[in-house]
Amino acid sequence: MALTLTSLSQLATLGVDDIIDVRSPAEFAEDHIPGAINLPVLGDAERAKVGTIYKQDSPFRARKTGAALVAANAARHLQGPLADKPGGWQALIYCWRGGQRSGSFASILSQVGWRVDLVAGGYKAYRSLVVAALYDAPFPCPVVLLGGNTGTAKTALLHRLAARDVQVLDLEGLAHHRGSLFGAMPGGQPSQKAFDSALAQAISRLDPARVVVVEAESSKVGNCRLPPGLWKAMTAAPRLEVVAPVAARARYLVTAYADLVNDSARLAAVIDRLRGTHSTEQVAAWQAMARECAFEALAASLMAQHYDPRYARHRARLEHGVEGVVTDSLDAAALERLADRLAERLSTGL
Repeated sequence: MALTLTSLSQLATLGVDDIIDVRSPAEFAEDHIPGAINLPVLGDAERAKVGTIYKQDSPFRARKTGAALVAANAARHLQGPLADKPGGWQALIYCWRGGQRSGSFASILSQVGWRVDLVAGGYKAYRSLVVAALYDAPFPCPVVLLGGNTGTAKTALLHRLAARDVQVLDLEGLAHHRGSLFGAMPGGQPSQKAFDSALAQAISRLDPARVVVVEAESSKVGNCRLPPGLWKAMTAAPRLEVVAPVAARARYLVTAYADLVNDSARLAAVIDRLRGTHSTEQVAAWQAMARECAFEALAASLMAQHYDPRYARHRARLEHGVEGVVTDSLDAAALERLADRLAERLSTGL
């Protein structure tokens, strides 16, 4: 049976045991339906081989070659990841357009006796829902920005607000990036399509009647672009601005970026990327601080010379009812108190 997806929220109510993406590993890595597992019926090289035969030889020979490869890969999946599945197991299967790859695998699994459904239109149909949600529809919720200069613990505060039942959208978490030159995280960022998928799913879970708090970002988080509807809502949103002393921010940054601080080669390489925007002397001074492990001094200097001036220019372009929230400290206890204050302020409406 073919299942037609009509909304992203529908994915949470399907009632199947597994969603199986039978596309090649490269296709799956670029993007997939959230929660899907990859059981490819054609590997990357196999898919390329079948395509070459189709174009250079004949469609018939391509189909025959593809069928043999699909059968062999299906056998490996049956003897591997699916070996312990019980008789009542149910699966939802998809490929690129809901065609031969998913149909062939579904036929084999059905013969075993399992209940198997196909996604009508495959990944392409799912992707159209993501595009409609992000690029065709306005952002569904009123937005409040959580702003502040670099090092004001905005992401940590966002998580604390979520624990206080405040509705939040964590763009840096979805983009797997801390939103700055020094913000790369182990494992790298998702593709743009995968970021779109994660963002669309997060938005589908929001309550349109409630305010959502979003960290003040540029139109890109690392390499991931924000969709126009969300960016438009952010540029028009009021903002709660966290204000903290430079020393407190520097201490917080050294802790928050411990992975970078502990990797001297990586830290030096990132500092080197500032050569195009700062003098050779300034970059050399930052490199010296890094070598001497003067990390708080390095963080303070980077904020004063690089980040704060850029944030000031960005803030001036998006000046919409900024309200400062001042704190002298950014340690764990202070962040808990600050989150309480922010949650109380949000409850009164901006």
